[in-house]
Amino acid sequence: MEIENPNLSVDPQRQEEEQQPNPKKLKMSTTTSDDDENYDNGPAADDGEALPKKPRYKRRKIAIFFAYCGVGYQGMQKNPGAKTIEGDLEEALYHSGAVPEQQRGLPKRFDFARSARTDKGVSAVGQVVSGRFYVDPPGFIERLNSNLSPQIRVFGFKRVTGAFNAKKFCDKRRYVYLLPVFALDPSCHRDRESVLSSVGSENELVKCLECSERGRKVFGVMGKQNFHSKSDFEAVSVGSSISSNTSALLELEIEEKIGNRTSEDGKGNVDDADDNKLTTETVKELDDGATQSDKIEEDKLDGGNVNGNAKPEKRSEFSFVKQERERFNRILKLYEGTHNFHNFTTRTKAEDPSAKRYIISFNANTTVNVEGIEFVKCEVIGQSFMLHQIRKMIGLAVAIMRNISPESLIETAFEQNVNINVPMAPEVGLYLDECFFSSYNQKWKDSHEELSMKAYAEEAEDFKMKYIYAHIASTEHKDGVVALWLHSLNYRNYSDLRGLNNGQSSDAKCDDEIVDNGQNTDVKHDEAVDMA
Repeated sequence: MEIENPNLSVDPQRQEEEQQPNPKKLKMSTTTSDDDENYDNGPAADDGEALPKKPRYKRRKIAIFFAYCGVGYQGMQKNPGAKTIEGDLEEALYHSGAVPEQQRGLPKRFDFARSARTDKGVSAVGQVVSGRFYVDPPGFIERLNSNLSPQIRVFGFKRVTGAFNAKKFCDKRRYVYLLPVFALDPSCHRDRESVLSSVGSENELVKCLECSERGRKVFGVMGKQNFHSKSDFEAVSVGSSISSNTSALLELEIEEKIGNRTSEDGKGNVDDADDNKLTTETVKELDDGATQSDKIEEDKLDGGNVNGNAKPEKRSEFSFVKQERERFNRILKLYEGTHNFHNFTTRTKAEDPSAKRYIISFNANTTVNVEGIEFVKCEVIGQSFMLHQIRKMIGLAVAIMRNISPESLIETAFEQNVNINVPMAPEVGLYLDECFFSSYNQKWKDSHEELSMKAYAEEAEDFKMKYIYAHIASTEHKDGVVALWLHSLNYRNYSDLRGLNNGQSSDAKCDDEIVDNGQNTDVKHDEAVDMA
């Protein structure tokens, strides 16, 4: 009996198809939207033909370059309940179609990151943020700017690698503080004690009448007050939630009147029941005008007498020439290198490793005239900066230039176990100039665009002059922000500016006031620090 071969009855073509493996199912790209196809399956028309399908675009990882004037904003970083640059930018991205509805207000979902976090009132010319956005169709920058206020301007964007992060990939940042040249003049805008002590001397100082009127309208004090009791300080601090642009009190008259009231009562403290009454009466006196004794004292400051005979106002001959420029740059250079900047920030302890920062360079070689005011550009480059760090660095440098403090106080402030109350310059003059991505550009130079402000230099310069510089100059003309702050640079507000004596803590009260009469000579101080 013959046995049939089963292979003879099998179709060869069918056998070959069964032996072929199933093709792999392609995965969706994580960089695209939920719909990878270019068109949707749209509804059919009445005649049965399909309507044109809506296009779908891919997300792109990009870096956005933009500038802003910080006036009216509570800083860059988004903060619930506060008006911030980041909050307005996120809303503009949504309304421009760069962020879908389901991810609105959720920056982590589109990988959002910023290169620098500027403080309240601080501006920026070269700020950079990164994320995954829908940039198509063409016209993304125009759509974005149309949804932003004029004081925020987007210059452009560049494609970056998928792992790019604007914060982590930023090697260094450059900030500029636009400081009026008159701030470096030791005889300009001096404090009340210095002016009173100079009356009748060869180097007599002149009271600033304009600053005096501005100061009377400001209710609040600057600096660290160690000579008041707690209740006295609370009475002075009531209602002091004004803008920091005008928070400097020229004459500190409220404190003096509180001191007079308490001495008359023979008590060192003010009862809680009398706090509000005392504060109200003090403010009323300031609003209604000075008392007769104050008027006599003011006449002395004005260079006249009670009969109204006044001497002509002296004009300062200070200029930012070679000698002054070299001295100021020598002071700023002391900040360069790696130091512990715990005295130049808030809420960071000296033992915290984050208090150590590296300053690459700090100089002031350029001056610019804006609306009749001459400014010096203080440029600082560092890897990163802490809260208020640059403004405090400028504040102490100005105090040294005005002969209020010794240069050695900067080195002292770097000591880990020394706490010093460092003055802080107003925020209005500070702006972020540029963020640098040197390492990233070097690594990806063959496949990606260079990340820099070169392509937007002209547009950025126009924005800077029109919005940032104009705002700084007009604010100084109108409110005298820096001028009022200069009047607060005295030993009553900042007793630590003297330098620390042997065995003296930084919080100790200084009884003897050293007065400089405006000479351009360095004041000698005791510089030894008790390290025990």
